[in-house]
Amino acid sequence: MDRRRIWRSYGLSITLAVMFLIALALQTWTGWVQFIADQAAHGESAEAFGPKGYVWRWAESTFENWQSEFLQIFVFIVLTTFLVHRKSHESPDTDHATEASLRRIEAKIEAFQRTVRDP
Repeated sequence: MDRRRIWRSYGLSITLAVMFLIALALQTWTGWVQFIADQAAHGESAEAFGPKGYVWRWAESTFENWQSEFLQIFVFIVLTTFLVHRKSHESPDTDHATEASLRRIEAKIEAFQRTVRDP
């Protein structure tokens, strides 16, 4: 498979994965810098691993963020499945007047086509 075809077929997924990895790397780096400053302020050395290591603070902040994001998306999906906000693209309501107009227009077009075909 050539690169253009892969990009055309999976461009959105590739872009989102790269953005995710960049955001995760930036969160890790900026958190590490803050952790070093906090440890220095308390007269302690910064360690990445171990019982007081950065990895525990990083994991806590990462999973708190993911939990809130997934909860927000889940609530949005569930609520928009059952509740209606008229004219919203996410809402399950329908425009019955528009549908009725379309049916009348289609019926008139079909009648016109029959008269043109069978004079």
